[in-house]
Amino acid sequence: MKTKILSGLLLGCLMTGLTACHDDLNVVQPSQFTSRSMWTVENDAKAAVNGMFNQFRSIMSENFLIYGDMRSNLYKSGSEVNDNFFNRLGQNSILIGDSPTNWASFYTTINSANLVLKHVPDIKFQEESTRNEVLANAYFVRAFCYYTIARVWGDAPLLITGFESENQEDMYPTRTPVAEIYAQIESDLDNAISLMPTARSIHKASKGSINMLRADFFLWKAARLGGGQAYYQKALDAANAVIGGGYSLLANFKDVFKLDNESNDELIFTFPYTVGENVSPGGYPNYYSYFLAPVSKVANLASMGFSQEQIPGGSHAQYVVPTPEYLAFLLADPADTRSAVTVLDVPQEVKEILIDPMFVKFQGQYQNGTRIFDNDMIIYRLAEAYLLKAEACSGLGDAAGAMAALNVIAKRARGVDNYYTGLSGDALTDAIIDESKMELAAEGKMFWLYMRMNQEFKKISSLVGKENVLNITLWPVAQACINTNSKIEQTPGYK
Repeated sequence: MKTKILSGLLLGCLMTGLTACHDDLNVVQPSQFTSRSMWTVENDAKAAVNGMFNQFRSIMSENFLIYGDMRSNLYKSGSEVNDNFFNRLGQNSILIGDSPTNWASFYTTINSANLVLKHVPDIKFQEESTRNEVLANAYFVRAFCYYTIARVWGDAPLLITGFESENQEDMYPTRTPVAEIYAQIESDLDNAISLMPTARSIHKASKGSINMLRADFFLWKAARLGGGQAYYQKALDAANAVIGGGYSLLANFKDVFKLDNESNDELIFTFPYTVGENVSPGGYPNYYSYFLAPVSKVANLASMGFSQEQIPGGSHAQYVVPTPEYLAFLLADPADTRSAVTVLDVPQEVKEILIDPMFVKFQGQYQNGTRIFDNDMIIYRLAEAYLLKAEACSGLGDAAGAMAALNVIAKRARGVDNYYTGLSGDALTDAIIDESKMELAAEGKMFWLYMRMNQEFKKISSLVGKENVLNITLWPVAQACINTNSKIEQTPGYK
């Protein structure tokens, strides 16, 4: 797709859109800013929230996986494409020209949240709980966006007022110290959880999704921002609130990823993708991990005795596949029911016609002989709450509590009680990481987990020995942003 640049706003690319890795750019006329006349009735606020989540989904559809998984040394480019971009990410080699270096779309979404927070208090609502839910959603989205920005770029502009005119002050912001951004995130999360009613939703914020983000953030603060024991306890409390919040693990791991998810009690927060709305054949936005073998190649396998069910095909080549080491890990335990659901290691005779091992968690559906990648993009589900709990317990020195949480996940996967026993120290850390690598494969989590547990320079082979390389875990800022706003300085360590 072609990407639009809102050329009338000079925030150093804060309001431009740049979402695809290989697209050209079309410059269009200045955007029309939201005016106060739009914020008059309750439905205006609801429409604004819907638009904000559409923007949120758009920026996360690719970036969530790129930032959260692709630097973890678990993935590489598929042989059908052999895209150097993905190979470089796996080696933690990032160029200023790589499109994920542009933070534009995050600030577009943040601005939408800011406008909701600015205007909704002045609108008359039939029920005050509805107003609170609208505000909680805006705080949640803003916190999520800034949490991503802080971890990806470190220092970055902190904007919380909302732009509605090209003549407003502060159109050329500087990079705010990241400590202030983290403080804003914590404040937004406090506001979100206090305002959110108990109503459950998987496509917008809820108490469950807010508490998942809180647990994630509190673990980050405990391990990387000097929060220590107090924040490990906060993370544990947030994870326990999710676990006791009416969700439940499905008995069958495969059922978690079925298309019919409205009654899926394990899902906490997802981005919906439905046929006819925003999914073209083969256009599932998570193709960086989930694209399967080309249909043309699969069709040629019929004469070799392989069915479409055995080797599901998509309409594009595989952009990203597991590394041989990660594939071996995923398939190492025949008793683990997640293996066959997660990944397919094709036979050697299939590899000879350039079809790689493939992730098969999110297969979408067939319509008229075409695969449609319309699975929801899962951001949070209950299994991760148990993994976050294990991480928090470990940080608190409660090895028994950590193993109890891990054993809930292991029981479903392996059908064994008390799979983990007698672990502590590094062995317990390894167990949390390995269980996460199995449970959350291709779900955009592992790079951040390594960082939260301070294991990035031990577990990510391309980062081993690079502890002293300046800002090696951060990203540079796109040159387009700096060209537009000379006050934006490049991330130190990048030229």
